[in-house]
Amino acid sequence: MDITRNYFEFLGLPVSFDVDQSQLSERYRSLQQQLHPDRHSHQSDREQRLAVQYSTYLNEALATLKSPLKRAQYLLSLKGIDTLSDSRSQLDPMFLMEQMELRERVAEAADHADPEAELEALDQQVTKALKQLQAEFAQAWADAALEQAEQAVRKMQFMVKLQSEVEALEDRLFDD
Repeated sequence: MDITRNYFEFLGLPVSFDVDQSQLSERYRSLQQQLHPDRHSHQSDREQRLAVQYSTYLNEALATLKSPLKRAQYLLSLKGIDTLSDSRSQLDPMFLMEQMELRERVAEAADHADPEAELEALDQQVTKALKQLQAEFAQAWADAALEQAEQAVRKMQFMVKLQSEVEALEDRLFDD
């Protein structure tokens, strides 16, 4: 095992935004069976530490490649683009205005005549926008248009955060 390889190589997958999730799960399970620290409990301390490191790396790889946003961020990081820090470029002002409006709707959803319907509509709108942004990223990545790919990821970050806020509000309002 070589944890200096990128997550795709480690799991034997092509470096791509489009990841076959069943193949990812299959590769994960196979490697987890080989690498799990319990399988190495009878070995030396060094071997046990390595098993823990490999297993941790495998778990990080799975979490990253399973999530479209994290996968996109990781792909860009492989090209030297850090999307977790401040942006080198500004986002489209229309997108930012739309974000403000959506956040206002979330903030006001509890007071809506039908909060459940409002949250469902918001969730559908955010899910649709995320799918569109994922498609934009995939196309930009395929075209090696890294600046456009970075913009799509930065927008995805906003939408994923908004999606989390909608889900958290749903939990607070409807899960007793």
